[in-house]
Amino acid sequence: MVVEAMIRNNVCMNAHPTGCDRYVQEQIDYVKSAGPISGPVHALVIGSSAGYGLSSRIVAAFGAGAGTIGVAFETPAKGSRTASVGWYNDRAFLQAVDAWEPDGSGAGKHRTFLGDAFSHAMKRDVIAAIKEMFGTVDLVVYSLASGLRFDPDTGERYTSVLKPLERSYSSITLDGKTGTLVEASIEPATEDEAAATVKVMGGEDWELWIRALQEAGVLADGAKTVAYSYIGPEITFPLYRDGTIGRAKEHLEATAGKLTGMLAPQHGVAYVSVNKALVTRASSVIPAVPLYLAILYRVMKKKGIHEETIQQAYRLFGERLYTGGAPLLDGDGRIRIDDWEMRADVQSEVLEAWNKVTPDNVGTLADIHGFQQAFLNIHGFGFEEIDYTVDVEV
Repeated sequence: MVVEAMIRNNVCMNAHPTGCDRYVQEQIDYVKSAGPISGPVHALVIGSSAGYGLSSRIVAAFGAGAGTIGVAFETPAKGSRTASVGWYNDRAFLQAVDAWEPDGSGAGKHRTFLGDAFSHAMKRDVIAAIKEMFGTVDLVVYSLASGLRFDPDTGERYTSVLKPLERSYSSITLDGKTGTLVEASIEPATEDEAAATVKVMGGEDWELWIRALQEAGVLADGAKTVAYSYIGPEITFPLYRDGTIGRAKEHLEATAGKLTGMLAPQHGVAYVSVNKALVTRASSVIPAVPLYLAILYRVMKKKGIHEETIQQAYRLFGERLYTGGAPLLDGDGRIRIDDWEMRADVQSEVLEAWNKVTPDNVGTLADIHGFQQAFLNIHGFGFEEIDYTVDVEV
């Protein structure tokens, strides 16, 4: 069938299989060209099919030569519907890594579990696979980005929301499809909504994973675990860092300290890495964020310091997690890979453009094309070398 991008309200409803293959291969090519780095021997990536989780798995496998297990919730194609983005990404990764390893023994070193990462059953299945394939893992990446979670003990459903706290929020933003400025407003969350967001996106499930792995004896001595967070500029604080997602991220960050205490007898450690703002399926629908991203992309590209998820993950592994010593942390104990984004000169230029932007000059002050291209690429669209009028097997 011919697959064309179906975009509604800044959400892409489908994925292109050939384009997803290209998207994954470009990341692999970057890691190969950047060269091998120190890293894990065996890695578990929870949330491995897109974004920072996918890039972390690619760096572990193609940069450090690690065996990997991935966990993701993805769906295959059905009828006229394509498979999900992550389903195609995962297939592309497994095909590529099985055909290449530094020692020529890629086959059998990588496996993906598709299903509910929050469930006890998934944890048991993954633990059994670790015992069978590796014995232990020495890196656990926690990169889940889910909108809902069923409590594994009670079965109660919790849904996350992206809302401000206490007061409503209004801002200009960028319509990613048309490239025009629009007004957006969101009403404040209730306390129940905020609590549910923490339940879904906080550190509770990360702790359950590490506890289950530790109790099963499949964490190697000196094992590291890392989860991903974001802070961002004051422009987005009311909705993000000071909103429901920010409260969940604070819980996630606090969990890192608790996990380090749990892992101390095995000389293990838990980190939170604060990463750069990037176009993702989620960030594209957050008011203010698309415009901030488009301005940020222009500024960072002009300075030659723009990064996508693969460059961020490569730098995290090579310059923070595996340097032979403890990584540099901020005052709150976090790794900062958003350091280039948050540089004073970068943020000064972004804020100046933000305060000046109008419908007439947005095309000059913001990298609209770059934002749109990144949005299309993460769904497998927008690659010049792909003919999107040709039938593909979905």
